[in-house]
Amino acid sequence: MPIKSERAAASPYPDETPRSGEPGASGEPNESGESGESGEEVTGAGGLNEQEIEDTLQRTVDEGRRRMHRKWLPLLSTGMVGGIDVGTGVLAMLVVEAKTGNTLLAGLAFSVGFIALSLARSELFTEDFLVPVSAVIARQSRLRSLLRLWIATAAMNLVGGWIFTLLVIDGYPDVHKVAASAGQHYVDLGLGWRAFALALLGGAVITLMTWMQHSTESTGVKLIPAITTGFMLAGLQLNHAIVNSLLIFAGLHTGHTPYGYLDWAKTAGWAALGNMVGGIALVTLLRMLQVPHKVLEHAQNPAPCVEDRGKSQTMVS
Repeated sequence: MPIKSERAAASPYPDETPRSGEPGASGEPNESGESGESGEEVTGAGGLNEQEIEDTLQRTVDEGRRRMHRKWLPLLSTGMVGGIDVGTGVLAMLVVEAKTGNTLLAGLAFSVGFIALSLARSELFTEDFLVPVSAVIARQSRLRSLLRLWIATAAMNLVGGWIFTLLVIDGYPDVHKVAASAGQHYVDLGLGWRAFALALLGGAVITLMTWMQHSTESTGVKLIPAITTGFMLAGLQLNHAIVNSLLIFAGLHTGHTPYGYLDWAKTAGWAALGNMVGGIALVTLLRMLQVPHKVLEHAQNPAPCVEDRGKSQTMVS
């Protein structure tokens, strides 16, 4: 009588082929690094690892659902401290540029704000082009909740940033000239294609930061995209609605600028539109298309609030 191998005997499924996810399953590598019976590998060196992307998407959807189900007080306070945290980056940026005159070095100093944003668990309006949008597309939350999140977070980011930059200008008179000049740069971009292109880049960069941070659970690793993104936004002067708003606010607080709040509103509004298109179209949708089966799996099992609304609409029609 043939004797089964120790490995087969030890398996709780001795008469079954390996299940998906186990070594030796079709198309999956075994312990020796060889692929299963189909002869195909899941990943090559440096290639696509679907499981990692699925895990990232799962964390993103779960976080999006949590964000949109918060009550008003936590939602508003989180948005306000987000504006304050980025304000710490504006403080560092203005002081360094005033002392050195180096825009790139000042941009690196601005990363302080994004480090605070990441470690303190606060939130920016422009970060919400990935996490909650993914949850809505996956039918784990409603569009109405997304709009509520966007409006509340953006408003409180601006309130927190306005207050903090006022304190910066009152406390550091040496940065007045730099602050007025920094705000002038974004106002001078106007409402043309260049401003919109820089806004597309700004939205894509910060949304990519959010995706990278959700791809790991290591706090140390999360700081790397926070630093690089902070540097790119401020050092390369990308058009980011919240960052440019805080810099324009700082300039306005000096009382010596040729631009006013109407100029800020037009500049920030154009930037916000570009950030939204860049973040959603260039990052969020493309990342979700990497694992369409996972998105479909979520969509076929919608959250109760989404499912109930769908049933109600069906009954009405």
